[in-house]
Amino acid sequence: MLLGFKTELDPTNQQKTLLAKHACVARHAYNWGLWLTRKILDHNLNNPESKLKFPTAIDLHKLLVAMVKPNNYWYYEVSKTAPQYALRYLSNAGKRCFTKVSDQPKFKKKGRDDSFTLDGSISVGFNQIKLPRIGWVKTFEILPDNINPKSVTISKKANRWFVSFKVERESQNTEKSVDVVGVDLGVKTLATLSTGEVFDGGKPYKKLESKLSRLQYLNRHKTNKFSSNWKKAQLKIAKLHNKIADIRKDKLHKLTTYLAKNHSKIVIEDLNVSGMMSNHKLAKAVGSMGFYEFRRQLEYKCELYGSELVVMDRWFPSSKTCSRCGAVKESLLLSERVFNCEHCNLSCDRDLNAALNLAMAVILLRNANANDRDSLRTG
Repeated sequence: MLLGFKTELDPTNQQKTLLAKHACVARHAYNWGLWLTRKILDHNLNNPESKLKFPTAIDLHKLLVAMVKPNNYWYYEVSKTAPQYALRYLSNAGKRCFTKVSDQPKFKKKGRDDSFTLDGSISVGFNQIKLPRIGWVKTFEILPDNINPKSVTISKKANRWFVSFKVERESQNTEKSVDVVGVDLGVKTLATLSTGEVFDGGKPYKKLESKLSRLQYLNRHKTNKFSSNWKKAQLKIAKLHNKIADIRKDKLHKLTTYLAKNHSKIVIEDLNVSGMMSNHKLAKAVGSMGFYEFRRQLEYKCELYGSELVVMDRWFPSSKTCSRCGAVKESLLLSERVFNCEHCNLSCDRDLNAALNLAMAVILLRNANANDRDSLRTG
């Protein structure tokens, strides 16, 4: 299976300039293509009788070579694949917009999510990678052996450059210590397992919130916009945001790897993340935990390590059901952190009770299927 690999580059000052030029050309080509497609759409709306053909990525590149490159010499200083991929991404974004999968594409701004894609003569060494028109660029960590990526994506975050590409990995079935485990995600703790283990989300945003708020306040009220001090503060804020994201990713990767490696069957709920984010009281906590990223990582890691991911219906009353007697409560407030059953007098942590219900639901279903098969054989 193909997995994404991403690591930080250690470029020289000259290479940083070349990387910035590539990102600039890719952004310019993307914005020019978006401007042109919007002009064509407006023309077709205003003139229904004379509809112009909507350009594909190949059409846009031909027009770019004829209309834009001759007037902008700096296009010839970078690899030709940087604007080609930018227009390809624009075409894909347009298709997603027309099929109502995502919103319409927006113009890119300098310094915000700068990135570009290259292909061609790419080679990978011990701790360096060879990029077209840029040369050998060192990395801070050792790169995988015996790989030959067809394309790489270079991105910039908080004045740091990263390279990412796809790596072929074979699935490896690890020895599992637990058969079935239920995982309940929460806003107080990241995950509670049916085995009794609790994983704290760390809440990196909350820990660094005061420092981030102070930096943003000083930058907004105490400095002039676009001054040198304002730019320095912007870089500090970007680095702090990047640090928060790295802490969150590290927590999620460690948890999902542990689950996929050591558990044969993992049961989670199909959470309505977008609905939870619309609640202003929960949005910050849900965003800090990264529920969507947790499920995305768990899906491909279960395939990688030979585990099975079971996603229960979002209407399954895991929190309201007693894990001992099966009685279901009519209502359960979010503030009630301890589950108390009126029928069997069970009292346990709310999240642990939900995790136990998720695990038992799959065990009961498996036993029922096994009994059905036995009855068919005997019948």
